[in-house]
Amino acid sequence: MFPAHRPRRLRTTPAMRRLVSETTVRPRQLVLPMFVKEGLAAPTEIQSMPGVYQHTRESLRKAAVEAVQAGVGGIMLFGVPAERDAVGSGATDPDGILNAALRDLRHELGDSTVLMSDCCLDEFTDHGHCGVLTPDGAVDNDATLEVYGEMAVAQAEAGAHVVGPSGMMDGQIGFIRNALDEAGHADTGVLAYSAKYASALYGPFRDAVESQLQGDRKTYQQDPANAREAVREVTLDLAEGADMVMVKPALPYLDVVRAVAEVSDVPVAAYQISGEYAMVEAAARNGWIDRERTVLETLTSIRRAGADIVLTYWAVEASGWLDRG
Repeated sequence: MFPAHRPRRLRTTPAMRRLVSETTVRPRQLVLPMFVKEGLAAPTEIQSMPGVYQHTRESLRKAAVEAVQAGVGGIMLFGVPAERDAVGSGATDPDGILNAALRDLRHELGDSTVLMSDCCLDEFTDHGHCGVLTPDGAVDNDATLEVYGEMAVAQAEAGAHVVGPSGMMDGQIGFIRNALDEAGHADTGVLAYSAKYASALYGPFRDAVESQLQGDRKTYQQDPANAREAVREVTLDLAEGADMVMVKPALPYLDVVRAVAEVSDVPVAAYQISGEYAMVEAAARNGWIDRERTVLETLTSIRRAGADIVLTYWAVEASGWLDRG
């Protein structure tokens, strides 16, 4: 009577499969990255990210309200300034585009969602690096920390519930935590981009923020070949007071997500980045894959690997599919 064990019994009907499903994806676990551009007259679709927009301050408010109504867990906001300089002055300017948009959203949304902000200089510098430079063109780690501290405080005062330092500077979490606490923002959280890799998949994002980068960020972002290093980075960020930790990108680094989830005692996030989004959209538009099924499969795989939170450009649309199901 072979086979005695028949796992297919648990796959016989949709109801049976639903009953025994091991991994869930819910709208509350998804965070929507959004872009706001200074001086924009109307929302503009990003060519390499179809369906994703650079927003005006007004269209950002409307889209953010729709996202909250869809049930997403949070919003991660990026700013695109009209002018840039060597030290990223617009990042710390209370009236800069990112801080002004944060105030708009906090006024509009209150505490109905978790408002997150990108705490990094790359959008604001005329050289496109995530920090200030030394005279010979290297990224100055410790001088950059000073600016990150000011930037984090400005974002907290503008209304961010959580700041997301993504520059991969050594000591950034501890420095930002101290700056926030000293400024009276002890309740503002820090989402550490702990394992951010020097990936080839950031190209569409750089279109979205109109990055000025020439060269690469390999002296501060992680080598894609290294996994143990990611665990070390996470351990350091946890010791410095990170409230959440993140792996970026997501799909090419699911093994790293799993390794981080096994050592972290705080929530683990994974960022499904622009290149991941663009590849699926391109294949779907060519009719090569089923778009909805593929999106949900990728989100499930990230959750299955151990991520508690997924940053994804499909957050609103996927929330509708999940609720429909």
